[in-house]
Amino acid sequence: MRILITGANGMLGRTLQRKLAGFTLIPTDLPEGDITDETKFDALMAKEKPDAVIHCAAMTAVDNCESNQDLAFKLNALGSANVAAACSRHHARLIAISTDYVFDGASPRPYHEFDLPTGGATVYGQSKFAGEELIRHCCPNHVICRISWLYGPGGPSFVHAMLKLADGSRPELKVVDDQRGNPTSTLAVADALRGILERPLLAGTFHLTCEGEASWYDFAREIFRQRGIEQKVTPCTTAEFPRPAPRPANSRLEKRMLRLCGLPPMPEWREALAEFLKSGL
Repeated sequence: MRILITGANGMLGRTLQRKLAGFTLIPTDLPEGDITDETKFDALMAKEKPDAVIHCAAMTAVDNCESNQDLAFKLNALGSANVAAACSRHHARLIAISTDYVFDGASPRPYHEFDLPTGGATVYGQSKFAGEELIRHCCPNHVICRISWLYGPGGPSFVHAMLKLADGSRPELKVVDDQRGNPTSTLAVADALRGILERPLLAGTFHLTCEGEASWYDFAREIFRQRGIEQKVTPCTTAEFPRPAPRPANSRLEKRMLRLCGLPPMPEWREALAEFLKSGL
């Protein structure tokens, strides 16, 4: 199977290139894999003739999206439409990566795949939600995979940031404790995507986050515990660290579709973190 990867130089794209052995991989990124250029991307698809496309390319800097709304929608919405339309024209299956930010974060429970997203309160979430809707319209043979709180080899990620900050120069680190989510390794996501690739008739929306939940404070403490680092961590509120884009209080995603389709469960987040730390940063 020939698999074209958009955004192949990003954190997830790099992991996919490491983990998807056995497939013929076609990694693409700027400039040749420019998803905002419909004609150029269509020519790339015509040349490479992939059986499937894993669409990772996106503008993911949440705060930058707030101040660059046009660019965010150009990349995350119209770029996704270009990829989806090209997949439809060239008879390729589309597996597109999305985000928990398509939800507003106000639910008292984890979001499952049958909850209706609204795009949330951020430009990033709204642009990714628009991208999801365009994918559904443009390419019937699609799978949308939502992920959140992602970290992986090479970073940048929360794990890398915490380990850098714990250099002995700070007696105390304040970490937000009123946002909850599912810390998720790109290694675990890559394994789940392999399972989806091996089931060619699967379609629809899947949540691919690790099992279990944590706050950022819990996540930081577990990183230091597993690395054997003595670092004082103090919980704080989101309000103490205002950002241009509001952060959702609830980023927890339930994996209902994985269970319904008989796919293997995602690993528990602490176990996935341990695997990542052993594999190298």
